Amino acid sequence: MSDAFWEVKPLSEMTDEEWESLCDGCGKCCLHKLEDEETGKVYYTGVACQLLDTEQCCCGDYANRLSRVPDCIKLSPQRMEDFKWLPNTCAYRLVARGEPLPDWHPLVTGDSETVHRAEMSVSGRVISEAEVDLDLLEEHIVRWIV
Repeated sequence: MSDAFWEVKPLSEMTDEEWESLCDGCGKCCLHKLEDEETGKVYYTGVACQLLDTEQCCCGDYANRLSRVPDCIKLSPQRMEDFKWLPNTCAYRLVARGEPLPDWHPLVTGDSETVHRAEMSVSGRVISEAEVDLDLLEEHIVRWIV
């Protein structure tokens, strides 16, 4: 039997520290997304929030992100049903479905760099929204996010 908290605790019972540690640091949730109004399908772009460090895949002002970026969304266990746009590899989605974390997840490996080495992060693959015309996001749709 495992003692891993994510395998024995439901999301709603996790401490704030446990909840935050589920994030693998991939940066995918910080990308602009487009939704097909007819099908509901979500398309990821290679355009990141202005606060995302596109190499390290971390927020440059995490504590103040919600006030600095009006459409930034705070993830919480109470709203998981609203987050169907998270990638299939997201630990929040996996744990909510009762699935195991991937082998490259930092909680599994004990190493925060494994998400990058496994090429599961956006590190070095995206650009900041400050560098593009946001009216042309369709030109920046990427296919490498699952």
